[in-house]
Amino acid sequence: MTAISITSAFDGGNIQVLDASDPTHIRLNIRPDNASDFYQWFYFRVTGGRDTDMTMVIENAKDAAFTGGWKDYQACASYDRETWFRVDTDYVDDQLVIKHAPEVDSVYYAYWAPYSMERHADLIAECGTHPDVSVDVLGLTVQGQTLDRIIVGTGPQTIWITARQHPGETMAEWWAEGFLARLLDDDDPVSRVLRAKATFHIVPNMNPDGSKNGNLRTNEAGANLNREWGVATIQSSPEVYYVTEAMNADRPKMVLDVHGDEALPYNFIAGAEGIPGYTDKQARDLAAFMNAYEMISPDFQTMHGYPLSKPGTGNMTFCTNWTAKAYDCLSMTLEMPFKDNADLPDEDYGWSPERAARLGAASLDAMLAVVDDL
Repeated sequence: MTAISITSAFDGGNIQVLDASDPTHIRLNIRPDNASDFYQWFYFRVTGGRDTDMTMVIENAKDAAFTGGWKDYQACASYDRETWFRVDTDYVDDQLVIKHAPEVDSVYYAYWAPYSMERHADLIAECGTHPDVSVDVLGLTVQGQTLDRIIVGTGPQTIWITARQHPGETMAEWWAEGFLARLLDDDDPVSRVLRAKATFHIVPNMNPDGSKNGNLRTNEAGANLNREWGVATIQSSPEVYYVTEAMNADRPKMVLDVHGDEALPYNFIAGAEGIPGYTDKQARDLAAFMNAYEMISPDFQTMHGYPLSKPGTGNMTFCTNWTAKAYDCLSMTLEMPFKDNADLPDEDYGWSPERAARLGAASLDAMLAVVDDL
């Protein structure tokens, strides 16, 4: 039998190999984020396991950032890095146990379908070829990568889309890809009307360093970007600093910050109810958007989500809370599952890149429903 080889030495990779000598008990750990104790994202390749009943044990799963994420979770696998399917996974005795007999020599495993920085570069390049698109660089990350912004539309309403503050929440950039594909479709009447009514500022990857390094939540400096709004510095969180500067120049009427949630098997939105001075108009705009989104997409729902914060108790370093207060606008956090949508499950693929992209495309209808009232 060919010896098992395991590597994560590639864009977004993350795993530590403790012992791969026995394919029926491969011992692994997840590497923590840069300058941080956070971890949960993994992404690695196994070679030499064709037709072998492999058991891969992530031994440090009990100290992951969100252990509730392991309940009813199924790991993702791919032979071609395009189609990601689910494989048998159990959380047993504080360890994550993945079992799979690959049909080919080389197979990839990941916490969720990856979105590489190379694909990000392709996304920016493709969008930049559209005649109505402007692409600029808001600034550089700690590691010197570009923080890319895409500007679309000519309308008076200013809408900001930020995605993937937490780099391991890769579904956020898949959502952004689907959103952009429809927004730039010149044959789509919803897109054409929205581009006339609003100007969109889209940052499809807020955390390029963490994405490349295989982090779950932090950037190269160890900062959790969604705890840096209003306090960001160029040294620790340049990504938030530069986006905030750009928002001050083009003040939003709507902010949609796109994320993934490890534990909850639903797509849902969290609002800014906990900020001081939350207004009736902000509440009406939020309800209108969510109701329209739910009507358009059966993958979105409003029954399940985070508990509402009491007025004045919200963490003001969150993007949604800080922008809602700073700009008196409709500001929201969209969360998608790492597991599956429990309301509309897919046994083979779970919540997938394709479904995330479709949810991104569907958001345009919800935006059209509220854009005139922002």
